[in-house]
Amino acid sequence: MSAGSNAPIIIKRKKVIAGGGHHGGAWKVAYADFVTAMMAFFMLMWLLNATTEQQRKGIADFFSPTIPINRVSGGGSGAFGGDNIFTEETLAQSGTGISQPTIGMNPVRSESDAAGDAAVAAQVAALRDIEAVLMGQGGESMLSDQALRHIITRLTEEGLVIEIYDLPQVTLFQGETAVPNPVTAEIAAIMARLFQAVSNDVAIEGHLSAKSLVHIDYPIWELSTDRASQMRLMLQSGGLNPRRIVRQTGAGDREPAVRDATAPRNNRIEVILLRSDI
Repeated sequence: MSAGSNAPIIIKRKKVIAGGGHHGGAWKVAYADFVTAMMAFFMLMWLLNATTEQQRKGIADFFSPTIPINRVSGGGSGAFGGDNIFTEETLAQSGTGISQPTIGMNPVRSESDAAGDAAVAAQVAALRDIEAVLMGQGGESMLSDQALRHIITRLTEEGLVIEIYDLPQVTLFQGETAVPNPVTAEIAAIMARLFQAVSNDVAIEGHLSAKSLVHIDYPIWELSTDRASQMRLMLQSGGLNPRRIVRQTGAGDREPAVRDATAPRNNRIEVILLRSDI
């Protein structure tokens, strides 16, 4: 045996640390906050979907009461049960409930209100019938196809507006005068016949397109008024009671129908069958 055989044997053990060492528990706190927030979010979504408007109002008032309330003021025994604390039937601990209608509540409608609604509905229905017959909706129109090209209608709060306007190649009046062309006379005669089926008042407005500065002396106000007056005379000749015409105006070029104030489309007569309920 050699001399080195009695030397002590030294064994080195290397310590292996897995995972890179201790990083602390802050991430656990952040994750717990995230889970809590998500749970609260889904709970809120469920509440919004599972409750009525009154129940949501009651929940909101529980967390932020605007009047003194008692735990029993909500009533009911189920989840979110009971009525709104602001109703007449549910009294607060130190209050008397609501005593006056508030915004958003449906007031009790009287018989006179119901009768007024029926009158409005009847008025609108009558005006729509006149519009349908004039424009041939659902059937043949009383006007020729050439005349129909000059007319559009619209129902407004004021009444039924019948707008009669120039086409690029066919005008309502001869030149810059108030002498009507045959198509205008045809339209006026048919309107006079239709208007006899109702008792509504009539208003007439004359409108013109704008002219360039070369036409500085163009009598725009007088001409728009004269054309409205001519339409009034044609309606009366067709059998319309003159007393039913309550307004005749000439607006000149101040109310264009299209963006281009010089377009022929702005040369028009508006005959308005007024609602009698306003």
